[in-house]
Amino acid sequence: MNMYELGKKEKLDIQELEEIHNESYEIEVLYIEKTKAYHDKMISRKVFVKRKKVLLYHSPFKLIPGKLRSRWVGKFFVTNVFEHGAIEIISDKARMIIKVNGHHLKPYYEIFEVNNEEMEAITDPQYQD
Repeated sequence: MNMYELGKKEKLDIQELEEIHNESYEIEVLYIEKTKAYHDKMISRKVFVKRKKVLLYHSPFKLIPGKLRSRWVGKFFVTNVFEHGAIEIISDKARMIIKVNGHHLKPYYEIFEVNNEEMEAITDPQYQD
């Protein structure tokens, strides 16, 4: 075999591998952009207004957290909403002002009382002959 032809073949093989690598990189970038756009579309935006009630996510480090215990605490009132996503809240009982990230809050919904409506008593059907 001629060494010149062998070197030329290896060079072409290396160029072909580089082309495959570049194509796979471009495909990966497109995939990442599509998944990011889909993820961002599915995120629900939370809008907080002053004097509205919110709950705060309490996440202390614990090795074995309680399974059924809720991590949402308190009933806080929003006092100030900043442009960069931070929200200033005040506690209902202790009157402490706290500045937290908006991702750690969710709206607080009051429990509505359900009035029992009158229901007719259902009796067994009686057959007539």
